[in-house]
Amino acid sequence: MVENKEIPFDPIPLEKVYINLRSVEQSVELLTSSLIKQQSPTQMLHWTLKSLRLMDLTTLSGDDTRANVERLCFRAAHPFPHRHLSDATTGSIHTAAVCVYPSRVRDAHQSLEALGVIGEIGIAAVATGFPSGLYPLKSRLAEIEYAIDQGATEIDIVVDRSLVLNNKWKQLYDEIVQMRHACGDRAHLKTILGIGECGTMVNVYKASMVAMMAGSDFIKTSTGKETVNATLPVGLVMIRAIQEFHRLTGKKIGLKPAGGVRTVKDAVAWMIMIQETLGDEWLQPELFRFGASGLLDDVEKQYYILTAKYIH
Repeated sequence: MVENKEIPFDPIPLEKVYINLRSVEQSVELLTSSLIKQQSPTQMLHWTLKSLRLMDLTTLSGDDTRANVERLCFRAAHPFPHRHLSDATTGSIHTAAVCVYPSRVRDAHQSLEALGVIGEIGIAAVATGFPSGLYPLKSRLAEIEYAIDQGATEIDIVVDRSLVLNNKWKQLYDEIVQMRHACGDRAHLKTILGIGECGTMVNVYKASMVAMMAGSDFIKTSTGKETVNATLPVGLVMIRAIQEFHRLTGKKIGLKPAGGVRTVKDAVAWMIMIQETLGDEWLQPELFRFGASGLLDDVEKQYYILTAKYIH
């Protein structure tokens, strides 16, 4: 991935933003519903394996231990324990990254190193007072530094939603810029908006634009801890922000839905929506990820069902 440098704060893209929720929902239906039904078993197998390659396999529980992280990393590297999968273009098939708390990054690094996949599977760390973001800025920046020093290659920051709710866009921009600088060229920056606590779709759009201006490599829907997490309508609003930012700057920013993507069918809806809006070039780990803890279970299940019944 190429680091996204911040650009000067510009309030103009935040002006006169109007979003009709019903129209957004109708657009999602048009983009995904009929196309999902048209997928053949062979196409569904393709999407199943694609969702695996785009996954940040995640554990963010209060009872995480070194043993939990070791198991997570083994599953990330060997998702189907009884079958080695590879193809001519991607080599061995595995998840894009694992995602853990900063205190478990060293465990993840050592586990992936022992498996011989350092550099192939990324190490993402949630940071900056996850999941609330309501910690002093100094401690949030220190958490980024700590996670990177422990071996993190990607940092999933979480924004202070009070800044979003109070329309303090310049302050939000300034904070994310400092987080961008803390990551530097050592780690990629994914910015979690916490969409379930942003108040409105307009706020989601504006927060997306500010995060991208401030140098985020990805914008991410949720921490997975909110009441409302990744939904297709909010994803489409974020996609429209990505499209507008690309039109204004020429920069390609990634999207990461997290929380609520539990089945291959859920993942296929997201991937088809990306394909129909941003295009196939976004359907790669550099520009699209799923943050998921349970999705891999259904990927494994659907893979064996599809290969047993339909693929010979």
